[in-house]
Amino acid sequence: MLTEVMHHYGLKHDPRAAGYFETDHHRQVSRDVRSAVLAGRLIAIGGMVGSGKTLLLHHLQGELVREDKILVSKSLAVDQERTTIATLIDALFFDLTTEGEAKIPKQVERRERELRALFKRRRKSVALFVDEAHSLHPKTLTGLKRLMEVIADGGGKLSVVLAGQPKLRNDLRRPKMEEIGHRTSLFNFDGIAGQQREYINWLLEKCGVAEGKQGEVLSEAASNILVSRLRTPLQIVQHLILALEEGFRIGEKPVTPEVVEAVLSKQIDDLEPRLTRHGYNVRALAEQFNAKPAEIKRFFRGELDATRTRELTDEMLAAGLPL
Repeated sequence: MLTEVMHHYGLKHDPRAAGYFETDHHRQVSRDVRSAVLAGRLIAIGGMVGSGKTLLLHHLQGELVREDKILVSKSLAVDQERTTIATLIDALFFDLTTEGEAKIPKQVERRERELRALFKRRRKSVALFVDEAHSLHPKTLTGLKRLMEVIADGGGKLSVVLAGQPKLRNDLRRPKMEEIGHRTSLFNFDGIAGQQREYINWLLEKCGVAEGKQGEVLSEAASNILVSRLRTPLQIVQHLILALEEGFRIGEKPVTPEVVEAVLSKQIDDLEPRLTRHGYNVRALAEQFNAKPAEIKRFFRGELDATRTRELTDEMLAAGLPL
């Protein structure tokens, strides 16, 4: 965000650096997940793009580190579609090894045995966190169950916390994923749903706008539009910045409803972006529903024939997609 824009509206900090906003829902999810971690469970947290899952994970990890009852391990792999169970085992070796550099055996049987021995030496339960887990291959998800069993058989305790878009939750409920899905504690993370206005007020305070002065930056009518049209912290931060930049460009202070309307995407609530926020892009939809990518694109544009449209709609609704 340009410094001249911030100065114009009296902001001292960039909205993107505001930090962790916590609601009662955040606290409840944190308590439930922490309890499941202590019990050594396989856990899945599902939430829309931009809902704040990554910040929630960082908060949970910080709490566990402070409590010092659980050792925290994190997978840093960027390409989750190519992440395998071997990748996640590597993460455990890197995070749990304290004596020099981690030496990970290449032979599978020896690797698993040495991992069990490493758990014994650390003498604490371990929580492995995996973000963007909706992109993991089903074989990797199933492998996590087996990994937890291997660790338990050696006297250790491993819990796994998967966080991803709602597609992760829906995938774990599919019949072919029954082996792992029925053993997973599923949590829905709704972020700031119902608390958008409180979030905007908090955000402006974090940016240095004193309580009672926020109407000088963003008019109440403009705030109402953001509250009614946007659902996640990511959306609100993005559009607030766009509105402030546009307001500065045309000399509006406070930001008016007209300015907010001008920067809001007209397609924000269309079917394709809505499904994408839940983890379903064209490729994922084509693979799951045995369709060609071109068919999915025509479905989005409303150009698919009526019979095929009904078929896909029924299948998607049955799978839990938000149509």
